[in-house]
Amino acid sequence: MKTFDLAEAIPILERTPGVLRAFLSGLPESWIHSNEGDDSWSPFDIVGHLVHGEKTDWIARLRITLSDDLDKSFTPFDRFAMLNDSKGKTLEMLLTEFEDLRGKNIKILKELNITEADYLKTGIHPNFGEVNLKQLLSTWVVHDLGHIRQIARVMAKQYASEIGPWREFLRIVNE
Repeated sequence: MKTFDLAEAIPILERTPGVLRAFLSGLPESWIHSNEGDDSWSPFDIVGHLVHGEKTDWIARLRITLSDDLDKSFTPFDRFAMLNDSKGKTLEMLLTEFEDLRGKNIKILKELNITEADYLKTGIHPNFGEVNLKQLLSTWVVHDLGHIRQIARVMAKQYASEIGPWREFLRIVNE
């Protein structure tokens, strides 16, 4: 297990847009828009969700946490906003938007010169109550990694019925 280190977290955050572009760009639409059934998300939806987070979540909450305001309440995050926000866009448009927004947000993050003392500053999450900056920043990294994994799982499940007996050894399709 690691202790949060911003200098080690930033490279993960910086790489996520490139990982997604390398993984998804140019794939047939059937890979991009397939999901796991019911109300699950496709890779397209997941990238749209990441775009929405860059616009409304991470930096906004970071600023609230670092502010001297008396009200440290975070605005609730609409986890499904991308279902409307991404309408009429292509995956390439979303990937480019994500790259641009993430680049700007990383620049802001670096310019804040966050100190060890800042990590203990708190904000109020609408579901969890008081959370500190270290938790928020750690979550941003884990959120990226979780959605990369989710995209891989969604895509792997497209061939779940095609892999025959190997299914026993491929946990990703059994999750």
